[in-house]
Amino acid sequence: MTSRNYEIERQTNETNIALSINLDGEGNAAIESPVPFLNHMLQGFARHGLFDLSLRAQGDTEIDDHHTTEDIGICLGTAIQKALGDKRGIKRFGNSFIPMDDALAQVIVDVSNRPHLEFRATFPTEKVGAFDTELVHEFFWKLALEARINLHIIVHYGSNTHHMIEAVFKAFGKALDEATMRDERVRGVPSTKGSL
Repeated sequence: MTSRNYEIERQTNETNIALSINLDGEGNAAIESPVPFLNHMLQGFARHGLFDLSLRAQGDTEIDDHHTTEDIGICLGTAIQKALGDKRGIKRFGNSFIPMDDALAQVIVDVSNRPHLEFRATFPTEKVGAFDTELVHEFFWKLALEARINLHIIVHYGSNTHHMIEAVFKAFGKALDEATMRDERVRGVPSTKGSL
């Protein structure tokens, strides 16, 4: 069985990132970046998606967290797309509801090679700690583009911003795990077009 992992490095004047993912992992995460809230979210993504994820990142967070968060999304999306390879034998679609106390998030994934983000979430606060909540959209938009996935994120309700965002990351992990899972009944690529 072909291993599904990928390592990427990205260095710009704003960030320096090294990331690796194993889609067939055990949920182990080694995350180091100067954005503590995003670190916490990525640990939940890896744990509940059963992905092994390693990240070392530096960035110009003295300005704000935007560049670092965006570039981590770019790297993670690229790593997912490359690790999937030819996509033969995968389920392709994934859907997950995750409750987190007051919040309920749903994430739907189609590993379609047609990138799109539908983001329906309104957060009660503009920040969680020092983290700008508008960066959640930025992160997933860049991830969806680079992973070339159709990604729908819906926060049905919630009153605590931390809970709402954490539910999204966990639901994304579960939905992506389902979509990328191998199914022995699937012959070739799961598309009537014959390619993804």
